Amino acid sequence: MAEDLDDDLDEDEEDPKISARKEDLSGKKRIKEDLLDLFAEIDKGFQQQWERSNGQMDYWDIYNCKLTSKQFYSGNSKIFVPIVHNAINARKTRFTNQIFPQSGRYVEVTSSDGTQPDALTALLEHYVRRAQLRTKVMPALVRNGDVEGQYNLYVSWCERTRNVTWRSKSLPLMQDDSGEHVPNPAAEEVEDIEEEEIEIAHPEVEVIPDSDILVLPSTADTLEEAIACGGSVTIIRRWGKAKIRQMVRDGVIRKDVAEELIEQLSTKDPPAYVNAKGHHVDAAGIQEKTDSSPRHLLVYETFTELKIRRGERRVCQAFYGGEQKILGCRRNPIWSDRLPLLSVPVEKVSGAFKGQSKVQPCADLQYAANDAVNEAWDSAAYALMPVVMTDPMKNPRVGSMILSMAAVWETSPADTKILEFPQLWQHGFEMVAQCTSVISQTLSVSPAAITSGGHGRLGGEKPTQAEVAQEQQVDILSTADAVTVIEEGILTPMLALFIELDHQYREEDLTVRQYGEMGVRANMEKIPPIQMDKRFDFRWFGVEQARSAQQIQQQIAGMNVIRGIPPQQLNGYQINLVPVITQLVENTFGPRLAPLIFVSPEEQMPVPVDQENALLMSGFEAPTHQMDDDTAHIQGHQAALQQMEMAGENKNKKKFLTHIWRHVQQAQAKPQAALAAQNPMQGGEPGVPGGAGPGVAGTPRIGAQPMGPRTQGPAGMIHKDQMQDPAAMPRKIA
Repeated sequence: MAEDLDDDLDEDEEDPKISARKEDLSGKKRIKEDLLDLFAEIDKGFQQQWERSNGQMDYWDIYNCKLTSKQFYSGNSKIFVPIVHNAINARKTRFTNQIFPQSGRYVEVTSSDGTQPDALTALLEHYVRRAQLRTKVMPALVRNGDVEGQYNLYVSWCERTRNVTWRSKSLPLMQDDSGEHVPNPAAEEVEDIEEEEIEIAHPEVEVIPDSDILVLPSTADTLEEAIACGGSVTIIRRWGKAKIRQMVRDGVIRKDVAEELIEQLSTKDPPAYVNAKGHHVDAAGIQEKTDSSPRHLLVYETFTELKIRRGERRVCQAFYGGEQKILGCRRNPIWSDRLPLLSVPVEKVSGAFKGQSKVQPCADLQYAANDAVNEAWDSAAYALMPVVMTDPMKNPRVGSMILSMAAVWETSPADTKILEFPQLWQHGFEMVAQCTSVISQTLSVSPAAITSGGHGRLGGEKPTQAEVAQEQQVDILSTADAVTVIEEGILTPMLALFIELDHQYREEDLTVRQYGEMGVRANMEKIPPIQMDKRFDFRWFGVEQARSAQQIQQQIAGMNVIRGIPPQQLNGYQINLVPVITQLVENTFGPRLAPLIFVSPEEQMPVPVDQENALLMSGFEAPTHQMDDDTAHIQGHQAALQQMEMAGENKNKKKFLTHIWRHVQQAQAKPQAALAAQNPMQGGEPGVPGGAGPGVAGTPRIGAQPMGPRTQGPAGMIHKDQMQDPAAMPRKIA
């Protein structure tokens, strides 16, 4: 076993400062004593948190529609009414759509110098999609928050490799006079199979259950406050043998302790032993194998501030495996010293870090609805099976009375009657409907639908248009308030972590190869983490964009008003519409198309020849620039092309030839452009401000809202009054 772990160790040389950050501190006597005292408090904290964790298991049973001992009625029917389940799923769908609007733009980056960092914005948008926030992370996060009362997210950097194989054509090799093998230019290209290892690196986001997280002291408002006041943040991890070996390779845990843990995990249990309980909320260590899960190690991953040297305290990451086993301790692996865990309550409770579950106020009503529907269903079964009453003294032939088609009963109708059971199931379903209404109101699910159902008005009258509009506005405001907590507490700090991890782990050549021209711009805008909070401000923009769906049109109308103000009314002020135009273009077309439509002066600088060669070799398009020295660029590209041909790499030869041809065309067009500049056209073009004047040839007049011609829409088109726009109220119907 020791030989396997030795083979897994990474012996790459690193910078001394990075190595010092990865140094194992658990061997120091003072730090070991402090960690053992800390882990004893953490173990006690999980025990004190057991009641909350046990309650969350009951709430998950409600969401998963499992009948438990909480039910009062125990009859023949075993039905669970999915009221809370449907309400939480409705909230999950509504919140996720609000956070991720259809425009596909989720990130906003603001710089202190007024520039537009489009490459960083596009890179963040790419990481959002690579982390699968829309499909994998956000639905689970919203669901866990409603059931458990806390949003918990863990951000880390993921690096994986793939071995890709493809067909290519190359020249066969020949031996020259010096004995070296070079491509044979006289031979024809032959088909070959190439293979390359591609590294895929991006941020990885994990949703963590609330029962696996402990914050000490529990009265802290934020995780940073808990660390600053001498507390800790702990996460329960579950590791198998493969994970333990990986942590040894990464230098996170000690090799000697890992060998002991793997031996304990390899020990077989007695055949008759089954751990029926299997709970994990009160201790760390080896969890025994149950009938449905294998053995694995329960580990405390704790972040706390330790005194590593005299007068020097640092945020450290420690691992504890139970039974006085400290697996390892090192400084915070994130260079910015932020915690990788993001945690905020769904609704803040004064004096406590964690919030209350949204299911808690609805639990008793859900149990009552289950009892009512089961009693109603049993009652319906009795109503569907009639009881025949007869007098045995007057009807001696009871055995011949059989319920069948066209049956004949030889008895007097006055002596035999069929008992009709009362239709009590109707009252049971009415009780379920009332419980559904109250639970929906408690969870803020579709108030407009509740009003239209007739429960909020006497006699079930149909609501008016004003009432529907008011209920829709309340629904929008409640949704906006809920998703703002996720935006400010989870998503915005997550974007800052994305950039910091990108700065720490991403390699420049890999970025250029994967992201092309966008990667080149991202490398040019690369900044140290110490300047991130002062130079750039990252914010999740999805929620704000969904609230102001009509803001773009208002910006266009406002810009038309501003450009029509006479200069004499400005009293010396100057109008600078560049920030408005750049923001308008980015809001309309997104961070990927905005730099191509409205290019800033910084992005108009020519790209060096070596960077263009790097892009062309990787198979990307490299546009030419008017300020390029076409002759020097052509020579540089031809030299790179010759080196590629000598190496037998001809897969991107067409890219080089096309780019060289563009330089030739541009060099021939420059004299004509210089001649045209000496004789410019007099006057303006029609339809452009300064030419024929406003209002001519399609130019909107000052302050006008741009509108298209009024045409008939396609069949089945939804009327604009029926589309729920967060920024507009439905029109009243006369």
